[in-house]
Parts: sequence; C-alpha cells; structure tokens
Amino acid sequence: MKDGFFRIAAATPVIRIADCQHNSTAIIELMRQAEQQKVGVVVFPELCITGYTCGDLFRDSTLIEGAQEALTRILKETRDMQTIAVIGVPVALNAELYNTAAVIHQGKILGLATKRSIPNYSEFYEARHFSPSPATCEISFCGQNTLLGGDLLFCCRSIPELVLGVEICEDLWMPEPPSAKLTSCGATIIVNPSASDEVIGKASYRRSLVAGQSARLVAAYAYADAGEGESSTDMVFSGHNLIAENGNLLAEAPLFTTGLLCADIDLQRLVQERRRMTTWQSGSGCTTIPFNLSPAPLELHRTFPCLPFVPSDSADLYERCELILNMQAEGLKTRLRHTGGKSAVIGLSGGLDSTLALLVVVRAFDSLHIPREGITAVSMPGFGTTSRTKNNASGLAESLGVTFREISIAAAVEQHFKDIGHDPKVHDVTYENSQARERTQVLMDIANQTGGIVIGTGDLSELALGWATYNGDHMSMYGVNASIPKTLVRHLVRHAAEYSEPTVRELLLDILDTPVSPELLPPVNGEISQKTEDLVGPYELHDFFLFYMLRFGFHPKKIYRMACMAFAGSYDDQTIKKWMLIFYRRFFAQQFKRSCLPDGPKVGTVTLSPRGDFRMPSDASSRLWLDEIEAL
Repeated sequence: MKDGFFRIAAATPVIRIADCQHNSTAIIELMRQAEQQKVGVVVFPELCITGYTCGDLFRDSTLIEGAQEALTRILKETRDMQTIAVIGVPVALNAELYNTAAVIHQGKILGLATKRSIPNYSEFYEARHFSPSPATCEISFCGQNTLLGGDLLFCCRSIPELVLGVEICEDLWMPEPPSAKLTSCGATIIVNPSASDEVIGKASYRRSLVAGQSARLVAAYAYADAGEGESSTDMVFSGHNLIAENGNLLAEAPLFTTGLLCADIDLQRLVQERRRMTTWQSGSGCTTIPFNLSPAPLELHRTFPCLPFVPSDSADLYERCELILNMQAEGLKTRLRHTGGKSAVIGLSGGLDSTLALLVVVRAFDSLHIPREGITAVSMPGFGTTSRTKNNASGLAESLGVTFREISIAAAVEQHFKDIGHDPKVHDVTYENSQARERTQVLMDIANQTGGIVIGTGDLSELALGWATYNGDHMSMYGVNASIPKTLVRHLVRHAAEYSEPTVRELLLDILDTPVSPELLPPVNGEISQKTEDLVGPYELHDFFLFYMLRFGFHPKKIYRMACMAFAGSYDDQTIKKWMLIFYRRFFAQQFKRSCLPDGPKVGTVTLSPRGDFRMPSDASSRLWLDEIEAL
C-alpha cells in the first residue's frame, strides 16, 4: 500500500442452488480475477457456497458437509494468493447452525464472522434454520482451528490502517448495526456479504443505506449482493454490489449483473478524518485477529477532481452556488442587523473578488429591504488601472443600482512617496503596497462618512498564499469572501452571469475573461502587465494543494501524486512540484496575516479563520514539508 490507497472489491458469482462444487469453482475464478487486479480484500455474497435460498436443505448434513468441503477446496487452491476473501458459508456447531462469513487468506481461515440479526418476516425465514451469533469461541473447521463470533476484527500488522470488520446482510438494517462497534474498535473497512432480494424501490434505499452507513462510520463499506442463479422460487436477486467511502459512493454494479466490482479506497483519509473529529470515540470489546499482507503497488483507478472546491455534478451546481451566495449574504445580514447599519462600502476594482463581494452585498441588502443606494462602490484607479477594469467596475455598479464613486489615488500616493522619500520610478513592494494601503484608507474614511462598514473582498486562496497587503486590502470590517477559494469565486460569478439580465451578464462575462491582477504596476499598451498567476502560480493548483493539506492533513508527496494524476496533460510533474514548493513556502511565511483576519462567514469545510478553523504559530517552520517536496 502506498499513500494509504488500497483496492477492495465486491464479487457476485453465478451460482447453482445447493451445488457447492460448482459454486466453489465460480468463487475461485473470481478470486483469481481479484488477485490479477491487485485487490486486497474481496467480499462474496451471503451463503454463496451453498446459495441463500436452500430452504430446509440447510437441515441436511449432506449440504452442510458439502459446504465445508467446498471451502476446504477454495483454501487449497488459493493458498498462494495475497487477496483476502470473505465468503458466505453455513457452519454447524453442536446443535446450532450459524450463517457465517469465512475470512480467508493464503489457505488459512483467519476467522468465521457470524450473523447477529436473523430475519424471520415476509419472504425471509432464516430463524427456521439459523441461530443468532454466539459469544466468540474457538472451533475446528475445514481441518483448522479458528475463532467464530460476531465481534471479530482482522488487523493487518504490516498496514496498521487496514482493519477489517464483517457484518452480514440484515445486520446493516438494524437500529444498532454491529459495524458501529467494529469501527469504534478500529475497523476502517466493513464488508457485508448479503442476499438482499430485489423489489421495487429497494435498490435506491440500499444505495442510500450503504453510503449513509459509511459516512456514520467514517469507513469504507463494501456490499456484495446475491445474483444470478440465486433467483429461485419466490425471490429475485440482482447482484446490486456497492462500495462506499465516508458517504461517497465509489462504485456500483448495474442491477442484474455478476462479476467483480472494484474501487480504490483511501485508508489514510479515513484515519485522518477520525483524528480530526474529536467526537469520534474509540471502543473496546472486540477480538482482534492479526495477519500480514503485502499488496502489490497500485496503478490507481481512483480519480481526483482538479477543482475539489467546486461541485463536479453540473446538476448540483445551481443549488450549491445559490446556497453559498445565500450563506455569504446571511452572514453579512447578521452583521448589518447587529450594527444597525444601512450602509456598506466596497472597493470595486472590476476584478473577480470585488465583483463577487458586491453581488453578495446586493443580495443581503435586498433581503433586508434596504435600498441599494446604501451600498457605496468605490473605484480607486491607480498607476496600474486599465480602462477595461475601470469601465467594468462603473458599468456593474450602475447596472446593479448602487451608489458609485470614483476616487483616483494617484495624487495621494505620489504625495506619500515624497513624504517617505520613495522614488516612484522604483516599482518595488513599497510602490505596490502604498497603493493598496491608500485604497483601504479611502474606504475606511468613506465608511465613517456614511455610517457604514467596509466589506472585505479577499478570497481564501489569497489568504492561504498571503497575497494581500498587510493593513491594506488585508483589512476590512467583514470579509464576505474569506472562505471562498479563487476557483469557486469564478464559478459563483459565472453562475450569477447565467441568471442575470443581459447588461449585467455581459459585464460579468467580461470580468471572468479578465486576467487576475492587483493592477499595481503600470499597464503595457493599455493592457494589464501584472498577472497574479504568473507570479504566484495557477490558482487551480494552489486550491488543490490547499484542500488536501488542510482538509485531510496529507503528506505533500501524496498530494503531489494526486495532483500529477488530476492535472495530467495540463501541467508536467516538474511544474506541479515548482508551484507546490511556492505554495508551502508562502503558506507558512504568511501565517501572521491570517492570525488577525476580520470576521467572515464560514462556507465550506476548509477555512483559515484564526477563531474557528485554523490555528498555527506565525513562526512555525516549513522545513519538514519543504524537505519532503524537494525529495520528490
């Protein structure tokens, strides 16, 4: 296993009822396929060695002994395989018969997990044949001594994150499924050998149940359903196999199909998520069974979205964008109500961030039934302002019906240069930051004039990189974009454009096409000369790094591997490494700016507010992270 990625599978063989020899052959064949595909754990359906619908044949010694002989054959023919298999089989012990799942590896039975909840309603009558799970005990089965019980945990010595638990079919439907205890005791993977017959509407319920349970457990969940050959007499089975991870459905088999369904899960991600959640409580009371596993390196089948902050499903994009805009506006509404303010002041540059901020302020004012004239949008052209951004700012303010003011900062900054003895021909950080700080002073003073508050426009990506002038655009009275990354800002503005009247739409689309720039250096031939992404790197890369660093605490080497896969064809590996180094350097060096951020609404799971989500010493060293990146 590398970087926590591990392949699991759910398998549905084509069986014959009560033909254990045929069924064992089908199981072995799918195990071979799983081994070829480098699957670490594969789960088969409930009682698949005999078939689930054997009825009163389960009382017959010939069938029970035939199942044991078939499992013995499977053990013998798969003893050279690395793949762990979980196979449904009936087990007789004294006067009881148990519905169990044999967990096998390299010819050995690691344990026999027993079903707790025995259904006896509607089309199910398991209590006629099977007893509920007993207390854990040692038995002899297939010529081996092993443990049988419902609280078995299979723990990998060589991969500490790999802990396997088993619950069987109906167990999942219970108010307190066994998987809750198994995961609290450390299980990161739950497998479910099932025989869930198909009726109208059940597939969607089953899907939501498996995904929801994986979310509650913060675990991977593989569900193997009975299929072809099992449909006999009064029931039909569809082979509806499912693999989920922490609420996300990774793979789903079409109904009425058989074979192998694989997915790559991220065990490190699950463990990190549990560590993050202080409400996650570790339990006790399970019996642990150790084993060793040496899985082959994976060529990942899993994909990673280039824009983790943006919904990948276009059908959800409208709803998500509206929710985000409303959350931003709701936070601002609360601040306005609290202060009794009827005025807001915003620096409108004609760029993406200030455009989004203005749209949010308009939404908040409309919701509070405050006239839009109470919003003062201020354009403050300086040495780098182009006519394109200037015209877009004034046009947008006019189209939205807010108060617009244009105040040139050139003369004030030139006087400031004289005061401090700075040569205006030297276009250094002093040249740039003097403009940013002058603009902030103008906004603050207008807010005093109007009895309003200054709305911050800086976004999450800029805060992560420290791409803000300290005590300049870094400061405001409420930062509506504080938890919105640049890649999401773009989608929110595009969303607004799609649902705006033509004049506003045209302006918003042109703003979207304008290069991201602070416009602090003189333009060249009337065009923007200072492009942010040429200086600090592509925001889509930085947002990718930011998401997986803060949300999951991944190693840089793992994030790098994921980025190389996600952006293959867009950036070469060396380019990704170059910008990753810059990201980590800037992230650590600029923490002092984030330690004193203004208030702003939390929208997503990744934010940098020093009061809520992220606390880091301003003098923390980046050495460990940079050394790891340099070694890539």
